[in-house]
Amino acid sequence: MSRASDRALEITPEILLRAYAAGIFPMAEDADDPSLFWVEPRERGIIPLEGFHVGKRLARTVRSDQFEIRVDEDFDAVIAGCAAPAFDREKTWISRRIRELYGELFDAGYCHTVEVYRDNRLVGGLYGVRLRSAFFGESMFHAERDASKVALVHLVARLRRGGFTLLDTQFVTPHLAQFGAIEVPRRNYKQMLRNAMEFDADWDTWPQGKIVSGEEILAEIP
Repeated sequence: MSRASDRALEITPEILLRAYAAGIFPMAEDADDPSLFWVEPRERGIIPLEGFHVGKRLARTVRSDQFEIRVDEDFDAVIAGCAAPAFDREKTWISRRIRELYGELFDAGYCHTVEVYRDNRLVGGLYGVRLRSAFFGESMFHAERDASKVALVHLVARLRRGGFTLLDTQFVTPHLAQFGAIEVPRRNYKQMLRNAMEFDADWDTWPQGKIVSGEEILAEIP
């Protein structure tokens, strides 16, 4: 994994989008770090949209519609959930500067959220960056069992329906591997990214505010 500091260059939302298009993304050492560094993994994590796997138990959960799913309604709450301490992490790389930058991308329509609610309370979700037919997943969280998994299933269904070709996860974790996430060499990833930059996809394949049932979601995933 290669890194380069941002100290000589002020990162703006425009620079951030150009970085994604070139295959790099920013991180901070921890929540209190005012600086960012660029990351370009030698092995890049992706979830092949044609090979996404939903287990039987999770499919039942999605089909039950026990959660309410919303899209692009509360970015601040989602990124706060992603930055909060969890059982598997005490520290976060989501710094104040990260929140500001991605908040600006959200306002500009390039950053998106999938939000999971129960009884009108946010219990899970994810956020990421959309650029042409690529979606770059940044982080996810859950406060109830399966909430982040349901968010990911809804995300993949939306990407498939909208004609996206690349779902970038940056790295592969055991959590993502169960869905079919794999690592690809940097050279292969760069070619996939170039292909994804050649045409647009439709994030709003389901209109904003539309309630999409779990049955409809699973119908988009073979």
